[in-house]
Amino acid sequence: MPKIFSVVDLFAGCGGLTEGLRQAERFRSVGAVEIDAAAAATYAENFGKHIHQGGIAEWLDSGLVPTADVVVGGPPCQGFSNLGKRLDDDPRNELWREYWRALNLIKPQVFVLENVDRFLDSGQFQQLEALTQDEELRDYELRADVITAAAFGSSQIRRRAIIIGTHRDLKPIDIPISSLNREEWKTVRTALAGVPTRVPAHRQALPQRSVSPFGQALPGAFESTELHITRNYQDLSLERFAFIPAGGNRFNLPDRLKAPCWLKHTTGSGDVMGRLRWDRPSVTIRTEFFKPEKGRYLHPSENRALTHYEAAKLQGFRDDFMWCGTKLQIARQIGNAVPVELAKAIGKHIAKSLDEQA
Repeated sequence: MPKIFSVVDLFAGCGGLTEGLRQAERFRSVGAVEIDAAAAATYAENFGKHIHQGGIAEWLDSGLVPTADVVVGGPPCQGFSNLGKRLDDDPRNELWREYWRALNLIKPQVFVLENVDRFLDSGQFQQLEALTQDEELRDYELRADVITAAAFGSSQIRRRAIIIGTHRDLKPIDIPISSLNREEWKTVRTALAGVPTRVPAHRQALPQRSVSPFGQALPGAFESTELHITRNYQDLSLERFAFIPAGGNRFNLPDRLKAPCWLKHTTGSGDVMGRLRWDRPSVTIRTEFFKPEKGRYLHPSENRALTHYEAAKLQGFRDDFMWCGTKLQIARQIGNAVPVELAKAIGKHIAKSLDEQA
């Protein structure tokens, strides 16, 4: 019988990485930490109460950190230093120090660090490489690259930096290589198959229910299908949406419907007020996917932005995945998550690599 590898998820969010590993069918979550209460509640609803809701430092100090075969997660990127800048110069980088401390406490066979694509050009990555030659992480050897989620089964063009650290007792695990051609990438149409395109204008609120997994009442839990809700759009917005064709954007609007700033800027991002294309992968789903002015988030054929349900589907979450929080909190969880299919592909790659060395 294949070995089941234990996993700890650091900065777990709602659990996109954990969900992908669960779908890979070779991993069992034994620990997680997340400071955001709503995201931690979502994680607990889907994977169990073993998540610590709070700061990573207090969790590491608690003496309750489990050992595990694999550690996954990526600290928030807000503290990125410019190249050449010392980590000590920026207090926001304390989270990175705690990540390294967690690796030393857990001592996994493998760790996977995921972050924005520019991470590989950051001071943190330089420091991480240096630590593998020093005392703190000298037991690990790194492999790193930027990969596109669509190339690994996701329905979105989302570029992420992936770093795999392998214990030096093992052969280093390389970054996976996709076997999919661009013609095989999952499209928006495939990802949203079966999702009703029409959403009644009055359906704008989540059901009234609450959970209290950490002693704090939060809205939820809601199945993904219950997130198929829209917004109260102004007439001007609806008129703008109606002018934008398939694959179009703000440049397709007549001047009378353009915002003053758009009239002054006739070049630049083509994603603002953009409409998704049915037969291509989606753009990156970010935390404000429900605002068409923030990117290419108009539905391919309806005059509205993506619903939370559609965004969750584009991120790879199943219909029975449960969510906790307000609409805004859940949107943040969806946008911050690792695409589930990407996490699944990485999990299968790691399990296969470890099997070959058993």
